[in-house]
Parts: sequence; C-alpha cells; structure tokens
Amino acid sequence: MTVDSLQMDFETIRAATNDFSDANKLGQGGFGPVYLGRLYNGQEIAVKRLSRDSGQGEMEFKNEALLVAKLQHRNLVRSLGFCLEKEEKLLIYEFVPNKSLDCFIFDSVKRVKLNWEKRYKIIEGIAKGLAYLHHDSRIRIVHRDLKASNVLLDEEMNAKISDFGMARLFVIDQTQAKTSTVVGTYGYMAPEYVMNGTFSTKSDVFSFGVLVLEIISGQKKGQFQNGENEEHVVSAVWKNWTKGTLANIVDPTLMEDAGSRNEIMRCIHIGLLCVQENAEHRPTMASIVPMLSTHSITLPVPSEPSFYIWRSLPGIKSLSSGDQSADGSINQLSVSEQYPR
Repeated sequence: MTVDSLQMDFETIRAATNDFSDANKLGQGGFGPVYLGRLYNGQEIAVKRLSRDSGQGEMEFKNEALLVAKLQHRNLVRSLGFCLEKEEKLLIYEFVPNKSLDCFIFDSVKRVKLNWEKRYKIIEGIAKGLAYLHHDSRIRIVHRDLKASNVLLDEEMNAKISDFGMARLFVIDQTQAKTSTVVGTYGYMAPEYVMNGTFSTKSDVFSFGVLVLEIISGQKKGQFQNGENEEHVVSAVWKNWTKGTLANIVDPTLMEDAGSRNEIMRCIHIGLLCVQENAEHRPTMASIVPMLSTHSITLPVPSEPSFYIWRSLPGIKSLSSGDQSADGSINQLSVSEQYPR
C-alpha cells in the first residue's frame, strides 16, 4: 500500500460534500471540521478537512492517512483515502452514522438509549480495538488521544476508535518513548505523560480507564457533580470505592437493572486498575479483554490513583495524596469481597 494508491481527487470530494456546505457538516474535530459526503456511486463518506491553522503538518497528515489505511479491525474506523492539494488536506473515512460516543453519554436525553448491555458492548469494543493496536496489528501503535469524542458508533452501536493524528508507531520490542511536545486531551492523559512526556501503551490504558468511568457515570471526566462541587471522575469514583458507595457514581438509568450490578461494579474495578499512578501496575489491553469477558478471573485490588494531574484544572477539586476517607481505606477490603457494599 502506497501514498499514491490512497490519494483521491479534490474535485470529487468537493462535489461529494456539496462544496463543504454547512448542511453537510457532521461536527468539529481536534484539527478541523468533518463533513458527510456522497460519492458518485452512492457510497457515503466522512471527510475530515484539516483547518489551515490546525498545527497538523504534512508529515502528521500523511502519518494518519497511511497508518489508518493499514489497520483492519471492526473496532477501528476504516480509512478510504486522503487528498492533499495546495492548502487543502482531507482525510476520507467510512461514514459512521451514530456520530461519537460523547454525543450520547453526556446528553441527558440520549444516554437513556444506552442501557448497560449497549454500554458494556461499547467498552468491550474499545478494549478490543486498543488491544489490536497494541498487540495484534503488524505494527505497535499508541493512540495518545483516546477520549469519548474519538469513539464513533455505527448503526448497531459498535464502537470504532477514530482520529489517529496523534498516534505513534513503536518499533518491535519498543515499550515506551519520550516527547518534548505533549499532545492529547487534559484529564485523559496519564501522569507520566503530562509530567515528563513519557508515553507507552500504558498511557492509552490510563485513557481507557477514564473513558470506562465516564461511560458508567454518564458524566464528563472533569465535571463530575458532587453536590454543588465538580471534581474529576477518577477522584469521585475512588472516594466512593473506599466508602463502599459506588452506587453514587453510576448513571441512575443503569441502576434499574439489578442483574447488571455485578458487571457494572467489575467494570468500575477494571477502570480503577487502568488509572493507577504507576504505569507498571496498570494491566495491558491484552489482559483487559479477558477480564471483561471472563468473570472467573480474579481482579487485583487497585492502588490509589494519581490526582495531581487535575489539581490545576479550574473548578475541579482533587483528593490529595494520602487523603483517605474516614470511612475506610481500600486496603481494608478483602480480595474475596470484591465490591464494597
């Protein structure tokens, strides 16, 4: 597969999107708007038009185009090609009809449509897509910007990870890398990445953990409502985990199905394992997939997450290191009694 074989004609894409009309605009991505298009053969496409001041250069652009074209997995969005003409940089993808996950879970009306069965399928799909990137594709890939708006949902509400503009390829046996330019979304980024630019597959695991807790709570990472205050979802979940009051952080619409309670609590447990401060203590995506599907696997007890990364965020209260609840510590839980009551 070469760059030339993926290149598409600009006029074809312009016609498909009705000259990038507002009526065809699907949304706004990190690097520019996304449009719905229809090719001459009737095929629907999604076109990401990079803004000229997006900061994504030609190298990053070709990186995303070639990278995604080589990836084949049902939980990754499929690339159809790209267009590079003068000032224009376009990425062409399969059209995924139900937009992105954030349009559902952070909308008080739409999230009711996502019962636990659907949310569980989405969590599992994201896990399988990441496991493919980290372990099963021909090249090891770290996404670096996994978040709710970068997970698309198809007509059957299957999750498809998108937006590989920040993705980095690792050579065989490489476990981590370092950058002087930290990119990604604050609140989803692992502490070691924020503090010193070190990233690895475990950085994506951290982002996955935050995303799992958002899916279960139905609240944005930094805007978890705790009475009149807002705090980061990880902080809120940890406080309730130590108190044995996890029902406080679960989206109320999910609590109607008593049969799913243990599965929800297990997913919260997995989410907390993913956001541990020490990257080495976080599970790999290859181990998370069976953790989700095989309930006989005993989960280790998570250690306290790192909260310093969101202390500087305006309006977000944090739980300082070592500030344990008076009602108890996670260390007092036995492994057999997995979920505090």
